[in-house]
Order: sequence, then structure tokens, then C-alpha cells
Amino acid sequence: MEEITTNISWLAVIVGAVASFLVGWLWYSEKLFGKKWAEGLGLNLGSASEMPALAMILQLLGLLLMSWFVAVTAANDALLTVILGTVAFTVLAYSGGTFAKQTSYVRNVNAGFWIVALVVMIIVQGIL
Repeated sequence: MEEITTNISWLAVIVGAVASFLVGWLWYSEKLFGKKWAEGLGLNLGSASEMPALAMILQLLGLLLMSWFVAVTAANDALLTVILGTVAFTVLAYSGGTFAKQTSYVRNVNAGFWIVALVVMIIVQGIL
């Protein structure tokens, strides 16, 4: 357990997760890719008060875990490991979207978000 808690910047973990969450808010908004993404899934973008709370909590938890993963690999000089893991996860999620017959636009937007979230987290780790 020590290898996942030693030399971790918990501030960077939290800031990286929150920053990525905010990037996701913008990424999936009507200002960027949200409208066409939602259409590709057969959804309607509603108001902020209509957001599914459980989905938002799980997204934040997942981003927090991913940010922690970035911090662990940064602390152990193994940052390429998190890059490899994120690319592998993204490809697997993309294949799952293909099986679910999601549009290529939906798959590309989702994959793009994970890569951008990773970059945000790595930058935050470098700064903090």
C-alpha cells in the first residue's frame, strides 16, 4: 500500500480531478461537443438541475482515482505507465462503444475527453 501513498501530492490529485471534471463540463456542453454527442446517444441535454446526480458523483470519483493514478506514476518516475494505461482504457471504452453501436462521433468525443483529462492531470502534477 505504501507505493500508492508515498510522495503523493494530494493537492495535485484533487486539483487534477476537479480541473478535469470542469473540462468535462465544458467538453460535453453545447458550446463544444455536447449537442451532437447527446444526439448520437439519443439524449436531450437538459439544464444543470436535471443532471443525474449519481452519474456526476461517479464521474468525479473516477476522475479522482485517475488523478491519483497519475500522481502515483509521477512519484515513481513511471509516468509512461499511466499514459499506457489511459490509452488502453480509452481503446477498450472505444471498442465497447462500437459494440453498443454508438456513433463514431460519440466514441471520438468520449475518447478525446479521456486523453484531454489525462493531459490536464499530468500538467497539474507538474505544476503542484
